[in-house]
Amino acid sequence: MHADLALQMMADMLWTGLSICFPILALSMLVGIIVSILQVVTQVQEASLTFVPKLLAAGFSLTVFGPWMLRKLAQFSSHLWAGIPGLF
Repeated sequence: MHADLALQMMADMLWTGLSICFPILALSMLVGIIVSILQVVTQVQEASLTFVPKLLAAGFSLTVFGPWMLRKLAQFSSHLWAGIPGLF
């Protein structure tokens, strides 16, 4: 295996992982910012008030984007498996 091929495979893995994680992270961050703004406005500083909405947002995003994420991961895996004979 050449160094260029290893770097390309590593870059593909990192970009695929980032694109798979992005919907959950973005929605959780958006909900966290909204809840933080509400906490500042109402001056209610409760720790569970930030945790529960983010957890619900992450669960919702997994339900909505889950099939797409699984399909993207399966495409990446099948691409890796298909490329194994070309390595030797």
